[in-house]
Amino acid sequence: MYRYNFKKITLIFLSTLLVALFLLSCGGSAATTTATTTGTTDAVASASIVDTAEAFEKAISKDGTWIIASLKDITTDKELVLDGDFTNGRKDDAGKDIYQRKIGLYTQDANRNVLDRFKLTAPKLTINSRNASFEYGTFVGDLYVAVPNFKLIDARVEGNVYFKTEEIKNSSNIDSKSVVTGTQEVRSF
Repeated sequence: MYRYNFKKITLIFLSTLLVALFLLSCGGSAATTTATTTGTTDAVASASIVDTAEAFEKAISKDGTWIIASLKDITTDKELVLDGDFTNGRKDDAGKDIYQRKIGLYTQDANRNVLDRFKLTAPKLTINSRNASFEYGTFVGDLYVAVPNFKLIDARVEGNVYFKTEEIKNSSNIDSKSVVTGTQEVRSF
C-alpha cells in the first residue's frame, strides 16, 4: 500500500512538472488574450491545466485561456465550442500580435518528447478560435471547423471533420501523423 501511494505521489509530481515545462516551452506561462464578442478586452491569462469536463469547458470559452492542457481523459455529453480569439504573447515580423489557440491533450518531458496522450470525448467540438490547433491527443466525436488555419498535429479524431467552407478546409493542416477515422468534408453549419 505504501509503495502504491509513493508511486501515485511521484506520478502526480512528475505530471505537474512536465506540464510546467510544457508551458515554459510554449513561450512562458502568461499570454495576452483578446476577447472579441463586445469590443476588445486585453487581459493576462495563464494556460489552463484541466482534469474535469467542467474545467475544460471553462478553459475553451471566450473567457478561457489560449492553451488548454489536460492531465487525463475527459468525457462529457455536452457539445463543446472553442471560442474567442487569443494572442500568444508573441509578435510577428511586422510587430503585430500573433493569434493562436491550442488544445494539448498530452504531457511531455524537458526535451518535448510526448509521454502520455489523453482522450477527449464529446458529441461535437466546434472550433471558432482562429489559428487553433488540436495536438497529440484523441477526440472522440465530430469536429466542426468554422475558422481558417486550423491544425491537427499528431492527433486522432474518431469521427468526422466538417469544414464550414472550402476556403477554411484548404487553409487547414492535418499533418501526416494525424488520423481521422470518418469523413473530411465541407458542410454548412
